Amino acid sequence: MEVILLKNVSNLGVLGDKVKVRAGYGRNYLLPGGFAVAATSANLQAFEERRAELERAAAELLAAAEDRRAKLEGVSLTIARKAGDEGRLFGSVGTADVAEAAVDAGYELDKSEVRLPQGPFRAVGEYQVAVHLHPEVDVEITVDVVPGD
Repeated sequence: MEVILLKNVSNLGVLGDKVKVRAGYGRNYLLPGGFAVAATSANLQAFEERRAELERAAAELLAAAEDRRAKLEGVSLTIARKAGDEGRLFGSVGTADVAEAAVDAGYELDKSEVRLPQGPFRAVGEYQVAVHLHPEVDVEITVDVVPGD
């Protein structure tokens, strides 16, 4: 199945690319999600007419993500959790907890933007957390998990 990308898609292509994908991926993810349209002659012509508008919208999203990165750069969040004598947490600190702490501190952050590749934190300590704001914009923040509560 050939599709025309309406947005940048990680590991696939950028706005305006005509790519060949598996039918299920295109039909079940790209098309309903608004990431792409089928590569028919009518859609190609309609895309070319809307190209400037789509590129402007993509540039605005990138600029907004860059602004958010500037605000989040160097941010340090503190999260208090109940912990045992050896520093192990009763429970864990996950993406939702990091996002909630950022919102409480006055920053705009969604849990889907927080990346924890090694999984949730299960011990007291200071951690570097990657925040994925846009396919081209990432920032690292510091999360300090302290015993408390």
